[in-house]
Amino acid sequence: MEAIGIDLVEVPRIAEAVRRYGERFVSRVFTPWEIQYCSSKINPELSFAARFAVKEAVFKAIGTGFSEGVKWTSVEVVNDKRGQPEVRLGQGIRKHIGDKRIIISLAHTKEYAIASAILISNSSVVAP
Repeated sequence: MEAIGIDLVEVPRIAEAVRRYGERFVSRVFTPWEIQYCSSKINPELSFAARFAVKEAVFKAIGTGFSEGVKWTSVEVVNDKRGQPEVRLGQGIRKHIGDKRIIISLAHTKEYAIASAILISNSSVVAP
């Protein structure tokens, strides 16, 4: 393990940002795939908040903040074949982490979303 990032988000705060700023906020923070996925849910604010927390956790794990081509949409949260969340990283982040990879975990309640991101080297052994 190289580094870890953790973030906790208040779901109502993200729901309010989506309501107040609409497309301007959503398209700045989330990719088209994430927007489609979250919007398809019965409670989209839960999915938006969880993905927001993942992005924050990833930025903390890589330690770059928003610099040199790193932006909100540089981290995309998708689901693998088993339905587990994983991240797709843009070139700006890839440049910073090299051949390392990031493993994520997320959870939410009606009030909070939490996420962790672990930066590991590809030589590390991780159980599937």
